[in-house]
Amino acid sequence: MAEKLKIRQAVIVEGKYDKIKLNNIIDAFIIETNGFSINKDKEKKKFIKKLALERGIIILTDSDHAGFMIRKYISSFVDNNYITNAYIPDVFGKEKRKAVASKEGKLGVEGMTKEVLLEAFKKAGVNVETIENANPVTNFDLYDFGFSGGENSRAKRACLCKALDLPEFLSANSLLSCINNMMTRDEFILLVKNTEQQ
Repeated sequence: MAEKLKIRQAVIVEGKYDKIKLNNIIDAFIIETNGFSINKDKEKKKFIKKLALERGIIILTDSDHAGFMIRKYISSFVDNNYITNAYIPDVFGKEKRKAVASKEGKLGVEGMTKEVLLEAFKKAGVNVETIENANPVTNFDLYDFGFSGGENSRAKRACLCKALDLPEFLSANSLLSCINNMMTRDEFILLVKNTEQQ
């Protein structure tokens, strides 16, 4: 049996099928939010907060609106310093166990391959040898290249997310964090130039 990726942080997912999927890939403490029921579950919120302080948490929700709302809700009661956001790409399709596709037609965490999930953790900087980025991409760079603060910024960000295989709903700050985990500033500038030429 292949060795699992050992992760110290607790991993937060939406449902039991996401948890089952990840249990085959990673060796970590995995908690499910049971969708939006986390909003009313005081005990679970308290437990997630405790885990965040003790070991940090990784949020890995689906890449649809609901997934981003759950992610945002968790960050409303857990300090962002203790949160690592891992994102799955937008992949359209339907999970085998479901009769119909989700509202937005995107596969969730459970529908991702092992390789895609491991890549999501890698892009988030989880369990990866990272070299201190002495010259990171900044908010000004995103503004300068038109990814924030402009008329077409959202559309440009969506194109960049597609090129990086990240979900389209990422905010400028979340995108910035992912970029700095994935590449150097020079690599980013080269990618932007290549994307603009296509």
